[in-house]
Amino acid sequence: KQQFSRHQRVNTSAPSKWPGRVLGVALVALVLFAAGYDFPGAWNASIGRVPGLQLHARDYTLGLDLLGGAHLVYEADLSQIEDDEKRKALEGVRDVIERRVNAFGVSEPIVQTTKTSGDHYRVIVELAGVRDVSEAIRQIGETPILEFKKPALSVVREDDESTNEVFNAEQKALALSVLDRARRTNAVFDELVAEYSEGPQRSQNGVSAWVDESDARTEALPGSGKKVGAILSTILEKPNSYSIVKFYDEREVSEWQFSDLTVCYAGANGCEGATRTVDEARKEAERLLSEATRENFAELANANTDEVGQRGTGGDRGWNRMTHLDANLAAALATHSVGDLFLTKTSSGYRVVYKRGERPYLQYQFQEIEFMKAGAVAATIDGFENTALSGAQLKRAGVEFDPNTGVPYVTLQFNKEGAQLFAEITESHVGQQIAIYLDGQIISAPVVQTAIYGGEAIITGQSDLEEARLLAQRLNAGALPVPIELISQQTVGPTLGAVSLDKSLQAAIIGLMLVGLFMIVYYRLPGVLSVVALVVYGVLVLAIFKSLPVTITLSGLAGFILSVGMAVDANVLIFERMKEELRAGRALDRAVDEGFKRAWSSIRDGNLTTLIACAILYWLSSSFIQGFALTLAIGVVMSMFSAIVVTRMMLKGVVRWKFLQKAWLYCVKELRA
Repeated sequence: KQQFSRHQRVNTSAPSKWPGRVLGVALVALVLFAAGYDFPGAWNASIGRVPGLQLHARDYTLGLDLLGGAHLVYEADLSQIEDDEKRKALEGVRDVIERRVNAFGVSEPIVQTTKTSGDHYRVIVELAGVRDVSEAIRQIGETPILEFKKPALSVVREDDESTNEVFNAEQKALALSVLDRARRTNAVFDELVAEYSEGPQRSQNGVSAWVDESDARTEALPGSGKKVGAILSTILEKPNSYSIVKFYDEREVSEWQFSDLTVCYAGANGCEGATRTVDEARKEAERLLSEATRENFAELANANTDEVGQRGTGGDRGWNRMTHLDANLAAALATHSVGDLFLTKTSSGYRVVYKRGERPYLQYQFQEIEFMKAGAVAATIDGFENTALSGAQLKRAGVEFDPNTGVPYVTLQFNKEGAQLFAEITESHVGQQIAIYLDGQIISAPVVQTAIYGGEAIITGQSDLEEARLLAQRLNAGALPVPIELISQQTVGPTLGAVSLDKSLQAAIIGLMLVGLFMIVYYRLPGVLSVVALVVYGVLVLAIFKSLPVTITLSGLAGFILSVGMAVDANVLIFERMKEELRAGRALDRAVDEGFKRAWSSIRDGNLTTLIACAILYWLSSSFIQGFALTLAIGVVMSMFSAIVVTRMMLKGVVRWKFLQKAWLYCVKELRA
C-alpha cells in the first residue's frame, strides 16, 4: 500500500563556526584591555603615539601590612551614655574618626567598632601609608566639638546724622531706580537680587520664610495684587532698609484647636522634679489615653496633667498654628482627624491629645531686594559667627518620616538651656541660615522658617534616608561626646611592607610556575591550555582588584593564590573526565563536551560551598580575614569563568586542527575518529 509522506530535508552541513570565533575575538579583546589596565606603563610604551589609546595609570590599593602605616586601638568611654544611646554614640565616634583620617589623605582608611568582654567598647583604626603617626593620634583622640553658628553681620556705615541722611537718600534713590527696572523691563528679579540686595536673605536668593496675613509685606499688597509674581508698586520702608517686594508664593496650611494633658518624665523640658522614667511616663500616658473620651477629657486633664499652668483649664489650648507648636505634636495633629484622641511624645513629656477642630489659613512667601540704611547691619556673602549654643545643650538627634509624604527628616531635641538659646537664635534669624559645625567643618546649614520654641526642631531637605541618618549620626557625635583612649599602637614601616610584598610576589610566581609545569607534564596539550587560561584568569582578576578597588593585604594575596589553586582544580576535574571519555572510545570532540558536562556538577558544588564560606568570613570577621575572604570569592568566581569558558573555548578550537589530534597529546593510547 502506497502512502504519501512529507519530505524532510536533512541538514548535513557542519555547525557554524562563527559564534565561537566571535566569542574568541571578544575574549582576546577583553584580555588585552584588562592587561593594559593592569600594567598601563607597558601598554602606553607599546602603543606609541596613537592618539586616544593611552591608558591612565592607576595604582593598586595596598593595605597596611604592604604599604606601611599604623594600627591603632582605642577604648571608648560610654559610661556616661544611656544604654539605648550607646550604639548611636559609638557610630558617631566612628564617623568623626573617619572624617578626621580622611583629612590626612590616607588611602582606604579602615575604622571599625567592636564590643569586647563586659561593657567595653573599642574603635580600631588602620591608616595605611600615613607617615606622621603622632599627629594622626593627636587629632583622632580629640573629643568631637559641635557648634551652632549664626550669620556674620557687618555695619553698613555709621557716621553723623546729616551724613546718614544723605546716605539713606542715595539708597532710596537707588532702590527706586532698581524698582523701575524690575517693573518696566524684562530684567530677571533673581539677577537683581544677586546684584543689589544687602539683606539677610541674600544667601537664599532674597526669598523669605513663610509668613501669615499679619506680616507688613502682606498688608502692603492690595487684594488684587496678591498674585504670585506681582511686584509691589512702591518701595517698602522698614526700620533698617528700603525693600523691593515681589509676591513669591502662597500655600494653604492648617491650624488646630485641641486640648491635652501632660505626663512628665525626668529630663523633659518644664518637668523639674519629675521622677518617672521615660518608660513609666509612657505607660501612665497610655493608661490615661485608654480612659479618655471626648466627654470626660476636660475632667481627666484637670485631675491628671503634670503641667501646673494647665490645671483648671480642662487642657484647652485653643487654636494653634504649626509654627507655634512642638514639631512632634504638630506632626501628630496633622495626621489625625477631628475628634481623635491620641498619644505623642514631645520635648516636655508625653501628651494625651484631643483634637477638637481644624481650619485652613494662608501663608505667604516674598522675594526682596533690600537696600540697607546707615547704621543697619547687612549680611556678608558668606561667613558665620559663634553663638552660645553647642553640642552640650543638644540632647539627641534622630530620624523620622513625614506622615504625608514619607520623606525622612532629622529631629533635634535640646535641654532647657538649649531650648531657650535656640528660640532666641531662630527668633532673630527667620529666613536666614544657621550653620552647624562639627570639628570646625560645616555639616548642615538649614534655613530658619520660623521662630522655634519648646526645644524641638526638624531639619528637612535630605535627599534620602541615608543622608538623614548620616546627619543625625554626626549631630549625635557632638551631642553625646565620647572620650576615647589609645590602648594599643602598632606601626608598620614602608620598608617592611615592601619586603612583605616582594616576598609574597616571589612566592606567588614560583608557585604558579611549578603548578604550570606540573599541568604541562601531566596533561600535555590540555595542560598547556590550562596555563594559558590561568594567565587570562590572573589578568582579569588583577583588573577587578584595581577597578573596584580591592585593598590588597597579605591575607588578600593568600586568598588570591588559593583561588589559583581552585582554578587549577577545576581544570584537573575537566581533564580527568575527558580522559575517561577518550579511554571509553569517545571521539575527541565528543569527549571534550562530555568531560565538561560531567565535571560541572563537582566544580559548581565545590565553588558554591567556598563562596558560602567566604560570605560568612566576610560578614563575621575582622578586616584581615575580610581581605582574604573577598579576594578568594572574586578568584573563585573568575576561576569558574576561566575553566568553563576560556579553557573550553580553547579546547574546542584546537581539537579541530588535525596536526593536534594525536593520542599522546591527550595522555591516551589511541583516539577514535
